[in-house]
Amino acid sequence: MSLLDLIIAPAFAEGSVPGDSVSDPWGGLPFLLVIFVLMYFLLIRPQQKRAKEHKTLLAVLKTGDEVVTNGGVIGKVVSVDGSFATLEIADSVVVKVQKQGINQKIPKGSAKI
Repeated sequence: MSLLDLIIAPAFAEGSVPGDSVSDPWGGLPFLLVIFVLMYFLLIRPQQKRAKEHKTLLAVLKTGDEVVTNGGVIGKVVSVDGSFATLEIADSVVVKVQKQGINQKIPKGSAKI
């Protein structure tokens, strides 16, 4: 017996008798199902909800709305067509952006243009 045996207990290998243990082929399945359900409710479902809200935001976008782009630019929508929107970001400064680049709609009067 050495000093190390006092600090760390020695591990002894135990042999198993062949045919003694029966492996369960379905043993890990409930754990995997629980993990999948958690991933669905914590990651997948909220992302689908945000995507649906963003799609409805872009569908109801109209002239006069004040929006924030993904880059953080605040502007007022001047016109909307197919997949582009024209924003006025300052007096006489107009920028054309993709509608997908619009992040959120802000309350009227928030943009000081």
